[in-house]
Amino acid sequence: MTTNKLEGAPMLVIGAGIMGAGIAQVAAQAGHPVMLFDAREGAAAQACSKLAGTFDGLVGKGRLDAAAAQATLSRITPIAALEAAQGAGLVVEAIVEDLAAKRALFRQLEALLAADCVLATNTSSISVTALANGLAHPGRLVGMHFFNPVPLMKLVEVVSGLHTEPAVAQAIFDLGRAWGKVPVHARSTPGFIVNRIARPYYAETLALLLEQAATPQVIDACLRGAGFRMGPCELMDLIGHDTNFAVTQSVYDANFQDKRYQPSLVQREMVDGGLLGRKSGRGFYRYPAGAGALPVAVHEAPATAREVVVHGDGAIADHLEQAATRALAPQGWGPARVRDSGWTGLAVDEARLMLTDGRTAGALAATSGRADTAVFDRPLLLPAPPGTALAYAVADAAGPGWRTQAGAWLAALGFKPQRVEDTPGLVAARTVAMLVNEAADAVLQGVCTTAGADDAMKLGVNYPAGPFEWLARWSAGEIAALVDALDAQYRGERYRVSPWLRRLAAAPQ
Repeated sequence: MTTNKLEGAPMLVIGAGIMGAGIAQVAAQAGHPVMLFDAREGAAAQACSKLAGTFDGLVGKGRLDAAAAQATLSRITPIAALEAAQGAGLVVEAIVEDLAAKRALFRQLEALLAADCVLATNTSSISVTALANGLAHPGRLVGMHFFNPVPLMKLVEVVSGLHTEPAVAQAIFDLGRAWGKVPVHARSTPGFIVNRIARPYYAETLALLLEQAATPQVIDACLRGAGFRMGPCELMDLIGHDTNFAVTQSVYDANFQDKRYQPSLVQREMVDGGLLGRKSGRGFYRYPAGAGALPVAVHEAPATAREVVVHGDGAIADHLEQAATRALAPQGWGPARVRDSGWTGLAVDEARLMLTDGRTAGALAATSGRADTAVFDRPLLLPAPPGTALAYAVADAAGPGWRTQAGAWLAALGFKPQRVEDTPGLVAARTVAMLVNEAADAVLQGVCTTAGADDAMKLGVNYPAGPFEWLARWSAGEIAALVDALDAQYRGERYRVSPWLRRLAAAPQ
């Protein structure tokens, strides 16, 4: 199997819904003659008409040349029967997400198409190995998982099952690149790359909501402040809670009920109640209003301190020192700096404002013997833009003065403090640590490479960084320690450090 054989080859796309029509459009724009088929009578022709309308709109806005639009449309032919596609060199199916239906289709195609025709499935969750089982030529079946909307989203997961011939997977990889996509190789395991690694983005938020540690609005603000384009609550509302819950349930069941992927009672109740998000008018938020702005929190200026010391080494401590220097400048003095104290944060007289290491403020207060202790979330964007939402929590034993002053100092340092319950790992640090941990396990199990995971998460779900890019800015030891702290708090299978990450943390630096 060679790339040249697939580039420009006659192509059959089965399924004329949003995904199938998008795949047909991209293939036709790349020069393929495309036959579009749908089992529903007239659906393929309707999809072509919709594409014509889409192209007219793009031409009218000056985003597409009229001749190129017409040439692309002329390459897409709706067909009423699969028998009309016997000359196809490549098939991509985008039908209903059902194992039996897809297997029946591929067996039907084997009787119609040449033995060297590549069969690709756009499945997002079904085992490619299972789909190939029973085929006469199972080695030619490969996953070609696009993301919606197909013309705009760059990522393609090229998924190999146990039967898939490496040459077939490589040919599809090269073809995706020729189409202007960014392909990544993946092994056929539950969720592939994106749907697997992304689970903690939703799961940690749902766990925080179950504990009433913070509101959806606060969690969303804190994760947007960490660089995510959308917070998890508004994203689940956009996806649809029924869809998001179903994917989680599928990954959970496919992993033999591994507690790491366990669905949430919070989301189950929302689905049962019909609170599906934007499409039902209500999810975590009501629509069309949506999340709305955070309430304005007024923080008094920090009280005059006798001594302010910035503790720790590295980028976050450097940022704190610069911010504290600016905050104290009107008083004519600045903070001291201690780099080897073993923690990062601010000491204000006898009180401590500490970067979370996964332990609660209460646990840190008990360890240090300092009741006036607060923890703040990990700033993931440095330098932190002014007004970045940042979660913090105060130890139960803290006095009323420090309960007020902890937030005041964070505000003076340029953040928009968001008080949450004293929960381990807070919001951003907890979420990103679990994303990195999940990605580490995916690499350990051969699902993808580190580079593939980074590309997949940035391009498939628009993360501000890939998990291994976050790891490079943080450290394996600190992330493992944070996940261990979560495990110490909750005691279960859910929070277990990936052996890959543990080995990296133990390696000589």
